[in-house]
Amino acid sequence: MACTTDFIDFICSQLEGVGIIRTRKMFGDWMIYIDEKPIILACDNICYVKMLPAISDMIQDAQTGYPYKGAKEHYILDIEHKDEAIPVLQALLTLIPYPKKKKK
Repeated sequence: MACTTDFIDFICSQLEGVGIIRTRKMFGDWMIYIDEKPIILACDNICYVKMLPAISDMIQDAQTGYPYKGAKEHYILDIEHKDEAIPVLQALLTLIPYPKKKKK
């Protein structure tokens, strides 16, 4: 089951004020970019973020899961609790690099 557009709209509304939000449908689900960095992978109406050691203390009680078959394990971000999710996303913004430019 893919994400609903209502869920993607909800994520974007929760992220107001964090940065410039852009969404891109890919692989049947969605990538949410903040300030052009791929931060949230939305699959089956669940938000996933990379499991990085620098955020493990901030998100230690979070469930984990696999966004799609063959993916690495990710934290499941509870986007409904904006006050808890925003600091995690801000930390990820400092850790995740910009995507590499594709050569033409």
